Amino acid sequence: MKQVTVKNKHLSLEVLEYGAIIRKLKFRTRANSWTDVNVSLESTQDYLNDTLAIGACVGRYAGRLSGGNLELDGKYYPLTHTEGITLHGGDRGFSRQYWNLQSATESPEKSEVTLTYRSGHLEEGFPGILDVTVTYTLLENVLIIRHEATTDRPTVVNLTNHTYFKIDSQPLISHYQLQINALNRAETNSRRLPTGQLPGVASTTYDFLEERPLGDFKMDTPFLLDSNRDFAARLTSAVSGIRLTVHTNQPGLVVYTPEGFAGICFETQNLPDAPRFDHFPDARLNPGETYVNESHFVFESLR
Repeated sequence: MKQVTVKNKHLSLEVLEYGAIIRKLKFRTRANSWTDVNVSLESTQDYLNDTLAIGACVGRYAGRLSGGNLELDGKYYPLTHTEGITLHGGDRGFSRQYWNLQSATESPEKSEVTLTYRSGHLEEGFPGILDVTVTYTLLENVLIIRHEATTDRPTVVNLTNHTYFKIDSQPLISHYQLQINALNRAETNSRRLPTGQLPGVASTTYDFLEERPLGDFKMDTPFLLDSNRDFAARLTSAVSGIRLTVHTNQPGLVVYTPEGFAGICFETQNLPDAPRFDHFPDARLNPGETYVNESHFVFESLR
């Protein structure tokens, strides 16, 4: 399994060709110490058996699609599914594929890793040959993740990165301060599928409009981001003094805090099951168009 490590003065990044996985991400604090800021597995081989898409590029459609099929232009495409749910692109999706490591460059200011993957027509049931590029850029104290995709026929695309952030060495993350600039969330049912309702978050347990402790509240929650936002989300640890701020061009943010280990995912993306709902942001990609998901993860040392 090929891997590459690049760094600049502020960040160090290790990427695997398998799943385009971010395996190691380190941030250099004001105290001049390199601090791990993501959850990683012990061995590269452990990722072959991972079921949580740790650090991976997720697609062709991140999140859940319902019904076991996709309807486009009056035609139905059977999708790989489990009990009617296609999760993160199907059985393998993009997170369990070997990508092509195209290039890796390094300099004190800017370092970059680029990987590509071609998803064949009807792979996991999705129409169209999809050519995907993911570029990881270290620009000063910012990790930029840019997904791009083109297709030879109409399809749907929703890509994201599935890194679990952990910005200190404590065994729990309940003390993290969290802020999310989203006035609404996508309501989900017992199967974590959107109902189509977009209730407001104000004065509910999902209200992180003002920074507050995460606590023991577990989320696998799609938020519809405020179009006038300064940023999508912000996470701060008083223990390490590290703050992570997330910016994205995407309309949605899925915040996921799994059971079993301490970490938090900020999945910048479209809303799950968007093709089922006309009032959700459009997930369609046509020939001649380029899908772009660009997200910036800004790390700061507050002391």
